[in-house]
Amino acid sequence: MSPNMVSADLVTTIVASGGESGFETPGTGNFWWPLIGGDSNFAFTRPALAVLLSVALIAWFFVGATGKLSIVPTKRQFLVEGTYNFVRNTLGRDIIGSKDFLQFLPLLFTLFTLILVNNVFGIIPFVQYPTFSRLGFPLVLTVIVYLTYHAVGIRRKHGIVKYLGSLIPPGLPGWLKPIMFFLEFLTYFVIRPLTLALRLMGNMLAGHLMLLVFILGGEYLLLHGGNIGLKGAGVLSMGFAVGMTFFELLIEFLQAFIFTLLAALYISEAVSEHH
Repeated sequence: MSPNMVSADLVTTIVASGGESGFETPGTGNFWWPLIGGDSNFAFTRPALAVLLSVALIAWFFVGATGKLSIVPTKRQFLVEGTYNFVRNTLGRDIIGSKDFLQFLPLLFTLFTLILVNNVFGIIPFVQYPTFSRLGFPLVLTVIVYLTYHAVGIRRKHGIVKYLGSLIPPGLPGWLKPIMFFLEFLTYFVIRPLTLALRLMGNMLAGHLMLLVFILGGEYLLLHGGNIGLKGAGVLSMGFAVGMTFFELLIEFLQAFIFTLLAALYISEAVSEHH
């Protein structure tokens, strides 16, 4: 019997054991959770609630930890100081430079902590929703980063005309300058903002979908599997979901780090005299 025939028989068995509908695979619909307003464009959704909760949680945690500082830090103070020093030294000073990084440190610290907490929400029980899998949220952060980036660039170049002129590398022949200006303008004003937002959204969306497939698929096989083989596959799927959860935690940290790192890199270009 060919592998295709075996796969077809397995699918038939799974569908038949679940009735007429069979197993419904997770999709983008699993990311739309309206709490108030239903299908309206102005609905108050679960990710909106998660963002508000994350802001309250971050404010409570950091304000509470810094309100009573001690020479021998508590675990909470140690975590706050470690996070701050990581963003300050690794993402601020080392990328932007010791001369200019302090003025951008609040932005970088806010970006990192906000993205990290909302990403981790994707594996927290009773929340289990990565907020930044909804494009609107990373897009807003990207707009903030790029408004900062271009505002700094325009200020450093003493006007928008000189700033736009700096997009053209010196020494190019005249016929090549319009082409280079168009490509650089496209890169700095369109491609970079889109890729910054889409990278974060795509990774959170894909990771959460993968977890949903293993968890819901494993649950379905355990409850509706017609034989011991399918139920065993369900147990294996659920176990694999647990392992993937730890891997997803690493991805969630990396995506918060990469977004903030790229924001720092772009700002460092704006403050550089050579840009």
